[in-house]
Amino acid sequence: MRLSAPTVVVIAIGVTGWVFTTWLRIKNGYPLENGWGRSVYPQKNAETEERVKLLTQENAQLRAEIGSVKDRLVTVERIVTDGAYRLDREIETLRGPAN
Repeated sequence: MRLSAPTVVVIAIGVTGWVFTTWLRIKNGYPLENGWGRSVYPQKNAETEERVKLLTQENAQLRAEIGSVKDRLVTVERIVTDGAYRLDREIETLRGPAN
């Protein structure tokens, strides 16, 4: 039995689409499905749980660091956008009274 050229093209497009969809799911963290449509989840073990815990801690640290950087950026933006007169007055106030 020989397959016609259009049939081969349709099969090739179908397989390519399936491979691409599976790659996108893996790349974006979606669960994979087996042949019956049920989700296939990765096996949990102590190593993966420890990695998740470490990544969660790192995520919290990075979020805190981003928060402090945002605060500093707000201060820098305020200084840059302030008028020269107001900035000079604040600098003189910080220097203290003249002797």
